[in-house]
Amino acid sequence: MAIDNIRLEVMQLLEKKIESYIDKFLIPIDKVWQPTDFLPDSQNEDTFFEEVKELRELAKELPYDFWVVLVGDTITEEALPTYESWLMDVEGVNQHEDGKGNGWSRWVRYWTSEENRHGDTLNKYLYLSGRVNMIEVERTTQHLINDGFDIGTDRDPYKNFVYTSFQELATNISHSRVAKLAREYSNKSLAKMCKIIAGDEMRHYNAYSEFVKDIFAVDPSQMMVAFSHMMKHKIVMPAHFLRESGDAIGTAFEEFSNAAQRLGVYTSQDYIDIMQRLIDKWEIDKLVDLTDEAEKARDFVMKLPARMQRISERLVIPEDVFEFKWVQPALIK
Repeated sequence: MAIDNIRLEVMQLLEKKIESYIDKFLIPIDKVWQPTDFLPDSQNEDTFFEEVKELRELAKELPYDFWVVLVGDTITEEALPTYESWLMDVEGVNQHEDGKGNGWSRWVRYWTSEENRHGDTLNKYLYLSGRVNMIEVERTTQHLINDGFDIGTDRDPYKNFVYTSFQELATNISHSRVAKLAREYSNKSLAKMCKIIAGDEMRHYNAYSEFVKDIFAVDPSQMMVAFSHMMKHKIVMPAHFLRESGDAIGTAFEEFSNAAQRLGVYTSQDYIDIMQRLIDKWEIDKLVDLTDEAEKARDFVMKLPARMQRISERLVIPEDVFEFKWVQPALIK
């Protein structure tokens, strides 16, 4: 039987558990937090302007690289339409079935609705802060959605779930670190926003990594080969094509990445640690009855963190601060 047919059968098998996945990893809309819970209440004239004034005063304490990273994180979150459209095209996800779509398309929509709150929250904060050039931020967001990106998974659900497992954990780390830095600058409200967003990302990581674990239980060899493929070709960051207005595609990503590294928000070490965490989570060393191809794939993956560690130790992060159109130094001083 063709590999893609086996994957479809596995997706149909796991689809029977969709309700339990949704109950375990997602929160009903009427119970989950919303952006307004953490932002000044525009309907309350008695407090709104004072709350905005306080927000803007606290924002003045945050350094340049912090704003670059926060803007980059916000833009990445707001590129959500790209991620949803990609996931809706995965083998086994059918949004047309019975007029409503199958269980997997329901998962994708539910996940999307939770993720949508993140960019919405951060965008409103940036707007109220007065510390960034919002028109440039908005142009970059539109460029990122317009340019699209190829995450290297094709329509393969196995590879896609490896990707989402990795990325949800990466965003959890990034938002958690931003929250910690905001707290160090006594910006408790921003810290709270980022911390709760990080909590969502952890729930979503737990979900996607469980999908992979369940696939390993029924199709270990092909899941192992898919995992190896994603690690060999490296995880493409969602912000990989980041650019500012008037610039070529992808030209802003390296400088955004440098700022994140300087701040310690997301580093090459984090990439390696996530890889190791997935290896441990999926108990790659304990898999049995693998094909020869899968055994070779496992051997590659098990050795990869140490190999990348040696490379990481030689990396030098530029200290020179790049001036973004999003964040003009004159506004931060």
